[in-house]
Amino acid sequence: MNAGGERAMDAVRVALGARSYEVRIGSGLVTRAGAEIAPLLARPKVAIVTEERVAALHLETLKAGLAAAGIEAQALVLPAGEATKCWGELQRTVEWLLAAEVERKDMVLAFGGGVIGDLVGFAAAILRRGIRFVQIPTTLLAQVDSSVGGKTGINSPHGKNLIGAFHQPALVLADIDMLDTLTPRDFLAGYGEVVKYGGLGSLAFFEWLEANGPALAAGGSAANKTLRQEAVRRSVQMKAGIVARDETEQGDRALLNLGHTCPARADEPGGALALPPSPGSDGDETRSGRCAGRASRCRRAAGADAAGQEGRCRPDPLHPRARHRRRVCRRRGRSRCGARRAGGRPRRAVVHAGSGPEDGDRKGDGGRARARAAAEILIPLDPAKR
Repeated sequence: MNAGGERAMDAVRVALGARSYEVRIGSGLVTRAGAEIAPLLARPKVAIVTEERVAALHLETLKAGLAAAGIEAQALVLPAGEATKCWGELQRTVEWLLAAEVERKDMVLAFGGGVIGDLVGFAAAILRRGIRFVQIPTTLLAQVDSSVGGKTGINSPHGKNLIGAFHQPALVLADIDMLDTLTPRDFLAGYGEVVKYGGLGSLAFFEWLEANGPALAAGGSAANKTLRQEAVRRSVQMKAGIVARDETEQGDRALLNLGHTCPARADEPGGALALPPSPGSDGDETRSGRCAGRASRCRRAAGADAAGQEGRCRPDPLHPRARHRRRVCRRRGRSRCGARRAGGRPRRAVVHAGSGPEDGDRKGDGGRARARAAAEILIPLDPAKR
């Protein structure tokens, strides 16, 4: 803890040899961004790409933090929402960076949620055959998922994230204070990813989330921010380990697609955990209900070998439309979210019924009920209570 009662900054290393980098997690990182980024710069100048909502809330704070370290900054503000991940906005970003005379040794800052991180990372990958960039994620979803691991890209009419590259950031600054301005829905979208990490192999983390979910949602106090920081740290730590083993998703990393490609009965329209649609939200595919509803089945996947992790997703046998959905996926030649086939099969995380290696005697529907109870911490299961 520091003098103000806040937890000291955490740092998680993503071990990729010469391309290794740190994910720094804590409060006030945007305010002192200049001091964090300065050692990486060839000259005291950066280009910031952000979006309208984040710019209105936090851009001046970031600029002030950079200026305090003598770093000149100029910014491009893009429209908010998933529609920004397109050819037109990518071209606009690249042309702006060229007009700003960004050189190969310069640094670009991706300041926003997953949409901005993906688009700016891809722009950095193709500009001058590759320039460095820093991720400054402002949503919980981006802090625990999209800002870590180097997946960048844009969408296509053929599917989501089908155009892109693996391009690792030079640094990730996950400022917990940014989460205070999220809407409840956006926080829940990120919480779905956090729960997923518990479902993928850490029962202890899953139980910790059960105990601390209300405080995580509430935020505000220094104690609750400390809990948020711990949740982000543990999630990033788990993802960093998977990325270090399988950077380009040839095996283990396919597990992280859980919730993106596996249908969950409770998350269907009208289902117990369904959330109202939110156009432009990064978290619509992997939301709390979907991840928590499958958590008990996915712990076994964490111990599966790489070959087994790329098999077909087993549909929920209780879901009346499960067989129909599988037939539709096969006819289309892709999974529901547009993930491309590998070896003639959709690339999906394997989901097994029953309990995982850490479940002890909790088997069958008991695990599902436990996951459902964890989800109810943040999402009332009774639609009348929402």
